[in-house]
Amino acid sequence: MAEDLKITATGKKEKYKELIPQIKALLSGEEDEIANMANICAALKSGMGFFWVGFYLVKNNELVLGPFQGPVACTRIAKGKGVCGQAWLRGETIIVEDVEKFPGHISCSSLSKSEIVLPVYNSNKEISAVLDVDSEELDSFDKTDELFLKEILSELVIK
Repeated sequence: MAEDLKITATGKKEKYKELIPQIKALLSGEEDEIANMANICAALKSGMGFFWVGFYLVKNNELVLGPFQGPVACTRIAKGKGVCGQAWLRGETIIVEDVEKFPGHISCSSLSKSEIVLPVYNSNKEISAVLDVDSEELDSFDKTDELFLKEILSELVIK
């Protein structure tokens, strides 16, 4: 597959529907999970126009910055801290309409206004990472994002 994404849709759901087959093609046949995370980040950033997209990897009982696209980010996050640490602790997706109203929010960038974080499971059904997506706009994420991002994450094989 050519590494150029083709997104012609304007609506959120339609963009995801165009993007997902292209992400699947990017991941097809590639076993390196870091390479696949990097391509997922790049595809989501360019295809959806998100402000920041990245993975935090579980290492030694903390989240450590992994592949991402966007401005520089926090390097380490403790379990239960901020949106990412809470998503890891709870084992569930967290959608934040306004990061200023989330207790304990960790501000890596003052430009980030809303956020969605999803746990990423390995083949043993353990959380091995979280996917963090930020927007410069308030209330950017909803159940549609959760649904399609989960579909994308289902294509990511982590051992």
